[in-house]
Amino acid sequence: MSVFTLLVLKLAAGIACDRLFGEVPRFHPLVGFGRWAKAVERGVRRIGDSRAAGALAWLLAVGPWLALAWLLRAAHPQAHWVVDVALLYFTLGARSLAEHGEAVAAPLAAGDLGAARTRVGWIVSRDTTALDATGVARAGTESVLENGNDAVFGTLFWFLVGGGAGALLFRLANTLDAMWGYRTPRYLAFGWAAARIDDVLNALPARLTALTYALLGRTRCALNCWRQQAPAWDSPNAGPVMAAGAGALGVALGGAAIYHGKEEIRPPLGEGAAPDAGAIRAAIALVQRGMLLWLALAALAAVALEQFGA
Repeated sequence: MSVFTLLVLKLAAGIACDRLFGEVPRFHPLVGFGRWAKAVERGVRRIGDSRAAGALAWLLAVGPWLALAWLLRAAHPQAHWVVDVALLYFTLGARSLAEHGEAVAAPLAAGDLGAARTRVGWIVSRDTTALDATGVARAGTESVLENGNDAVFGTLFWFLVGGGAGALLFRLANTLDAMWGYRTPRYLAFGWAAARIDDVLNALPARLTALTYALLGRTRCALNCWRQQAPAWDSPNAGPVMAAGAGALGVALGGAAIYHGKEEIRPPLGEGAAPDAGAIRAAIALVQRGMLLWLALAALAAVALEQFGA
């Protein structure tokens, strides 16, 4: 059995665990990592808040956990099975993403705008207190599409590249970007390394995510939106993902949003009608179909490699 075939079997097992058990209800490893990263930040900031200090903090935050993953993997000849599947389960957020998206869509569809605002505020960084129904649907749909890359496809990509350690590296880097990668006075220098590392790790997965959305939705519209709209976004990776996703769904996203008390006019995404609760659910379904497509393609590739090797 080839190394890639082993990875695909572990991939299927990790996806099944995520599907069956969902997010760890207590003591989630990524939540614990967030606390660890805050402690590292406090310690490193005592010596400075420069780019070099931020890079050191990134290494101190991520390095020990990657080392632990490799040590556990090497503890026993068969330990790689448990370690890799467990790491994929802990880092994959497919079911959690669907649940969080549905928690916004359900009250929105029922006309409970207050509850929908509250729930969407849990998954986006913009101010949601004054959003109307369309604004809530826009925020929820954008979050599902973008996190489809961060929590699902990027994780699957790096798992196929580097096993459990690859998935762990990607999600920890993504978490640090979410914590430190802001262009605010506090993080402009300190968070530079976290933002750049996340950009590099996301470069290929984001484009594969955009292509996945395009293939499984309104393909021509998605590709046109990707080509025309993505370059206008500040993020080189979020732009393709969200533009292609919006085009695939046939909805109009982007526009004004309030971040850190200031209104930002963001470039348009997609084309078509304004989003509603159905758009959030369509985005969830798009991500889920995409995950099944990736699993099927990985399995076909494994079979082809086994045949070629034979």
